[in-house]
Amino acid sequence: MYTEKPVFRYAQKSDSGLILEFIKALADYEKMLSEVVATEELIEEWIFDKKKAEVIFACDGEKEVGFALFFHNFSTFLGRSGIYLEDLYVKPEYRGRGYGKAILKELARTAVERGCGRLEWWCLDWNRPSIDFYLSLGAEPMTDWTVYRLAGDTLKNLAES
Repeated sequence: MYTEKPVFRYAQKSDSGLILEFIKALADYEKMLSEVVATEELIEEWIFDKKKAEVIFACDGEKEVGFALFFHNFSTFLGRSGIYLEDLYVKPEYRGRGYGKAILKELARTAVERGCGRLEWWCLDWNRPSIDFYLSLGAEPMTDWTVYRLAGDTLKNLAES
């Protein structure tokens, strides 16, 4: 377990570099580091200036050991917002101590406090440790849905057609 109960804090603009470090660490774990094009400036602009996402840090004392980046989505069926968890990462040396669960509990608490209808996220199919962890919490895989994406030139081409 953690040495102390985790303390959570919302990221500030001055944390943009730290957020990028966590993003890169997660991308490296997911074998996708070469796909990261985010910069501190983009993080500042989109998270703090445009307020399109939020970040919480899980701290062990004064040290940030995990983070979650999330934003609100909307369910037309529920008629209310939900929270979409884009990234969840705990530093390797702090895994297995309850920080991941604590972060998800904090996000669930935030969702309930804000009146949201659900908390959801994606997980890579090969990431068995995370899948097993999510299932242990009672999360349900959405087996009837397939994710589709338009990005880069394909996105631009459709927009210009």
